[in-house]
Amino acid sequence: MFGMTHHRADPAIRDLTTKNRQTPAGTRTTHLSPYPAYGALLLFIVAIGFLVFPAGAYTTPDSIVAAGKVYVSSYTIDPAVLFTGDTATATFSVTNGNPNTGNTSSEGIVVNHATFGDENIRLVSGTYDTSSNVGPLQTRTYVFSVLTTEPDGTYYPMFSLDLRDAGSLFYRTPVKVDNTPLMMSVLNKPDTFTQGKKDPVTVQIANPRQNDVKNVILSVTGTGVTVLPSEQYLGTLSANSATNVTFSVTPDTASPLTMTVKYDNGDNHHSIVQSLPITFGTDKKQASPQMSNVQVKIESGVYHVTGDVTNAGLTTANGVTVTALSPAVPEDPYKSYVIGALKPDDFGSFEVTFSAANSTTHVPIQVSYKDTDGNVLVSEQDISTGSARPDTAEQPGNPLLLPGIVILVLLAAGGWYFYNKRKKNQ
Repeated sequence: MFGMTHHRADPAIRDLTTKNRQTPAGTRTTHLSPYPAYGALLLFIVAIGFLVFPAGAYTTPDSIVAAGKVYVSSYTIDPAVLFTGDTATATFSVTNGNPNTGNTSSEGIVVNHATFGDENIRLVSGTYDTSSNVGPLQTRTYVFSVLTTEPDGTYYPMFSLDLRDAGSLFYRTPVKVDNTPLMMSVLNKPDTFTQGKKDPVTVQIANPRQNDVKNVILSVTGTGVTVLPSEQYLGTLSANSATNVTFSVTPDTASPLTMTVKYDNGDNHHSIVQSLPITFGTDKKQASPQMSNVQVKIESGVYHVTGDVTNAGLTTANGVTVTALSPAVPEDPYKSYVIGALKPDDFGSFEVTFSAANSTTHVPIQVSYKDTDGNVLVSEQDISTGSARPDTAEQPGNPLLLPGIVILVLLAAGGWYFYNKRKKNQ
């Protein structure tokens, strides 16, 4: 610090003020006071002192050397890649690399101000404006929230750290903006849906982005459609990876499915939506039980219908059952007939019995079966009852007719035997 000391005048020095000086007669004198010059000099020295004092108080060769060992030791931004409009959390770790030798006055650093961002990556949180000390070999973390409304590209915002004792630290870091969304595609579905039949659908969800996304959820909705499960949590989907998801669909009406994938990029919510049409038709691969060789007989007012059921489809028909529908009234002994499982190209015989009003000319015969998911599928075929013939196979007839015939045959054979034997003996 600059200082100034004032000494009293020595008594031996002659007082040269105008008051005490002798002036010759007739001589004009001018009074020049020394005080204005003295005051100006004093103000100049004080001003110089104020200009120099702050720098002299903090900035020293030691503090400059110590500041040169302060560096950004790590940096993260979450999310690592932003969508336009996303906010992100940027974290900087600043390390004081000076060794701890006990001279904390020169090895410790004092941070007066810290901030991050520019016109492209805008700071939306506060700056660090309170002085803080970072001791030797210590690390301090600075966290900022930033926002971007810029299009795709790579931007280089600035992190700056003002040091009280030696200038500032500047650190540029890249921030990427990429608006590529997740992708969804249907991998497997039936060629056509069948009303009331449950079918599996498999979709693939892919992440073509350069960063992971989290909280991935698949939701499937539709009117008049039962979906199981209707919502599935998939968690984190890594960058450049994909996952397959399967759900079942049982449609009652031909309405489209809406498939929605929700996910978070950092703390920012995003989603994609895709529609899957539901159209009814015949499944080309499903089982197809067909009746053939149908015969109708009547006995005592009860119709007996016999025939074969052949599976003309490409999958197994499970629990194949044959029964007569209204206006028929099922009767014992075969109110319904269970054939069981029929593999492709396999067949089984059946017989059903029923009664019907005299005016009935046609009766529907139903064939029902279950697919691999347990769905019950049915088909119908009308048969004509007007052409039924009486069943004579079970008529009682004459109980002595057959034994009589046998006896006659035996008698004829015996007579022929004795006749030939007598003829030989003659």
